[in-house]
Amino acid sequence: MIYELKKNMSQDIDKSIMERAEVWLRGSFDEETKIAVKTLIDTNLVELTDAFYRDLEFGTGGLRGIMGVGTNRMNKYTIGMATQGLANYIKKMFPDVKPVKMAISHDSRNNSKYFARIVAEVLSANGFRVFLFDDLRPTPELSFAIRYLGCQSGVMLTASHNPKEYNGYKAYWDDGAQMIAPHDENVISEVQKITSIDDVKWTGVSENIISIGTEIDHEYLNRVAALSLSPDCIKRQKT
Repeated sequence: MIYELKKNMSQDIDKSIMERAEVWLRGSFDEETKIAVKTLIDTNLVELTDAFYRDLEFGTGGLRGIMGVGTNRMNKYTIGMATQGLANYIKKMFPDVKPVKMAISHDSRNNSKYFARIVAEVLSANGFRVFLFDDLRPTPELSFAIRYLGCQSGVMLTASHNPKEYNGYKAYWDDGAQMIAPHDENVISEVQKITSIDDVKWTGVSENIISIGTEIDHEYLNRVAALSLSPDCIKRQKT
């Protein structure tokens, strides 16, 4: 009776959604992910539908969405695929730069540090020299690091103002600013070409990942302080 009920419920779901979910059950996904997908199929078809009815869109600013399993969620696989697309575009734009350099930072959101590490591993597997902040840093410091270290691009893992269930992925150009035309649309096109997790270079190269931290903090703070119009006033406010 329970089996028949589940069977009838699954028939009510759009066929493409179940096909998308089954790809995650059969593909090269980790076992924890497969178990989570199977649980949704068995217990929560509404959540399953929302998680798989479309691909999480890589917009002009990057990715942003609820964390969890599925093609419409922020997870290791959607982030890895987006990063591979970004890497492919950067390679095309800087063919004579060896190695291409990128900086990565993250905020205090759940999974931000984990996602930042995934980005670093994919980029390093593509032969990039990756400067990965050792802990959370503000977005302006990432922008500074991109310019200071002579990077061609950068990624910030942050969901900004969105609720705690969300996380986000913002891509930056070599000027330290978020990508604008034509780079934003060109990156989107490259990301859309990555249709399978098997298209992603997942195996990180540890020697290509360089941890950065206090040395960049000091440079950043010194440059910010140098912009003050009245440094004496700031000194007088110190306790």
